[in-house]
Amino acid sequence: MTHNAPSKDMLDCMKICGECAALCSRCGFHCLHMGGEHASPEHQGIMRDCAEICGTAACFMSRNSHHAAHICKECVEICNECAEACEKLAEGDTIMKQCAELCRACAKSCEKMAGAAV
Repeated sequence: MTHNAPSKDMLDCMKICGECAALCSRCGFHCLHMGGEHASPEHQGIMRDCAEICGTAACFMSRNSHHAAHICKECVEICNECAEACEKLAEGDTIMKQCAELCRACAKSCEKMAGAAV
């Protein structure tokens, strides 16, 4: 089995996935302290799902798994859903706005990787 070095696009995607995972986790904790709808099981759930799929996508890409493309495809869907949820509840909150923006950027990067059949 040959080991191919990851492309620049893949390295960029792994980086943004890691950043998105970290920010979604941070934002989830932040939202718990905000209470109300921010602490709802639905909102907490999508942020946790997003953090986990982003971390998983980065791991699959890092080892050049043949499953990485469909994991990235799922990451796109979940990141976009998380971005929508954060945008809906942000009401000017900086961390939530950052989370939504990073989720959108991660989705875009993963979409590129899914299309490239990582």
